[in-house]
Amino acid sequence: MEIKELGHLVLYVHDVARSSAFYRDVLGWHQISPEGLPVAAFSSGRTHHELLLIEVGADAAPLPGGRHVGLYHFGLKIGDTDEDLRTALAALHSAGVRIAGAADHTVSHSLYIFDPDGNEIELYIDVAGIDWANNPESVLAPTRPLAL
Repeated sequence: MEIKELGHLVLYVHDVARSSAFYRDVLGWHQISPEGLPVAAFSSGRTHHELLLIEVGADAAPLPGGRHVGLYHFGLKIGDTDEDLRTALAALHSAGVRIAGAADHTVSHSLYIFDPDGNEIELYIDVAGIDWANNPESVLAPTRPLAL
């Protein structure tokens, strides 16, 4: 077996309407499912769906705090330059999105945010001119602060 690509991500959410508004209206993902269902599907156009949200209700257990086993975050490429990240940061501030931080990972520059249910999301750009394919150590380079 060989993995060809990451196909999709499925998240349980407290309120699918609230989370759909975040992923659609704040992050700009195209919602492909009709509204009013207890699920919502989104696609960037690359495949039939890349994100599926499933409503589990307000009484579902929240994500555990601190270090725990399971999903840490997922990454979404949002552009090609730091200017794309600056534009995103301004939009996120305007939308009242909780920002976790920013990082220079050598191969990428990243913003970290939280969705309405506390799932951490990395919004990133790949840094031009970094030949990670021929220098795989660069992928694990120490993380440095990123000032936008």
